[in-house]
Amino acid sequence: MEVFKSLPEGTLAEVINGNLYRSPSPTRNHQRLVRKLLVAFSNFIEPLALGEVFSAPLDVFLDEHSNAVQPDLLFILTEKLSIAKEDAVHGVPDLVIEILSSSNEKYDLTRKKELYEKFGVKEYWMINPDSKESTGFFLKDGLFDEPLKYQASVKSLLLNHEFHF
Repeated sequence: MEVFKSLPEGTLAEVINGNLYRSPSPTRNHQRLVRKLLVAFSNFIEPLALGEVFSAPLDVFLDEHSNAVQPDLLFILTEKLSIAKEDAVHGVPDLVIEILSSSNEKYDLTRKKELYEKFGVKEYWMINPDSKESTGFFLKDGLFDEPLKYQASVKSLLLNHEFHF
């Protein structure tokens, strides 16, 4: 975590269970999808004052000693917005979206899924930017339920809304 905190601003890196992981810059398709989702989520969330949506890079300290991530998109309900500080998010977001790439697919499907489940993220989505398939996991009794799969959309149970991309 000390190495992570000493990296230059904007470095794409995460710490999971005390191990530092770095990744290359995202692709154009990846960035396009993040932008579309950010706009869709913002247009729905902001008028209803449901909370706030953020996009990477933004550090999310799930704990302060061994787990810091930079999800592609994250949402925090209004009643928990106090975890969003000026420097980073210090706590667990309610919803997280990761856009898959060939360099991180296994990482997002296993390590990060297990991490988000362990820390109690209510809803976790993984999206393949090429096939536009989205896979959603929803926390039930402390564990992620069976995944739901959709095409070119995210059907959020938390927000009771479908977001198209």
